[in-house]
Amino acid sequence: MRLNLHAIAPRRIGVFRALVLGDLMCAVPAWRALKTACPRSELTLIGLPWAREFAQRCRWIDDFIEFPGYPGLPERVPDLSALPGFLQTMQQRRFDLLLQMHGSGRVVNPLLAACGAQHVAGFVERGAYCAEPLLHAPWPTVGHEIERMLCLIDHLDAARCGSTLEFPVCDDDRQAVRDVWPGIDAAGSFVCVHAGAQLPSRRWMPERFALVADGLARLGHRVVLTGTAGEASLVAEVAAAMTQDAVDLAGQTTLWTLGALLERAHLLVCNDTGVSHVAAALGVRSIVVSAGADVARWAPQDARLHQVHWADAPCRPCGHATCPVGHPCARAVTAQQVLQSARTAVTDVVDGGRLPAHG
Repeated sequence: MRLNLHAIAPRRIGVFRALVLGDLMCAVPAWRALKTACPRSELTLIGLPWAREFAQRCRWIDDFIEFPGYPGLPERVPDLSALPGFLQTMQQRRFDLLLQMHGSGRVVNPLLAACGAQHVAGFVERGAYCAEPLLHAPWPTVGHEIERMLCLIDHLDAARCGSTLEFPVCDDDRQAVRDVWPGIDAAGSFVCVHAGAQLPSRRWMPERFALVADGLARLGHRVVLTGTAGEASLVAEVAAAMTQDAVDLAGQTTLWTLGALLERAHLLVCNDTGVSHVAAALGVRSIVVSAGADVARWAPQDARLHQVHWADAPCRPCGHATCPVGHPCARAVTAQQVLQSARTAVTDVVDGGRLPAHG
């Protein structure tokens, strides 16, 4: 019998994906397929500290183990003193199957081989190390991230269960939004403008976000500026460049209350960052400016709901935190282009209602 998910019949499955919000959300369709194929299994996410609450909310995840980082992985500064305890915890779990869904595996495959699982599956680069070659799929170098993760499901001979994203918002989140912005129920039509992104190289210019926000405000839409506490100064730049009034909620929402806010918005205007995946999961229309990123890999899949503006450049996809050559891919996207798309999008919502998201 070929070694696959059904032959292993795992009861304890570990999934290693120690990445940020958008990356994690793109793996949810694969986790859904795993849990559907093995409904009696316990699925444990091994991820970054921030992802603990995401794991608690995700209906396909049963448990969480915090990953302390590792040399060669840029997502967090590794806590080397915590690595022995992490390995001990992993070995004590005695996973029947440990899945490497972090990426190509060049750095992490040797680490996961030391975690004591009965079987290890995942991705591997050509000629690189993996613990069990029959359970490792070649790392896809093209295609959307959702599809890349589902390639591993295909390799394990499990059935896909669609490609839709999920972002579970609850009534407590909706009430928390009212507490932060008491005027939301009387706001009528509003649009969210999110100028932040984890890396400066992925950010469109604040003054151009301001031009788009002003244009939407002149159409009669309330503009709500969103961002994390760390992005408050960036959001303040947008607000200062605007000539119209806006509601500034930077630093006042959690990830989940941001989702509750977005599900009521007519439109999101943002960079290619985690919030764009939240909008995709909630079926909220968005206009996305993609600077530096691999558009084919990360853009929202439903073109009915999401329009992506981007300009080609020989240095894309960008490997820099800050662009060293003047950010030509961002500067080539004009405020006029984005505003025209935003005008069309909000008109479609008002005239025809919100379209349902699909996979």
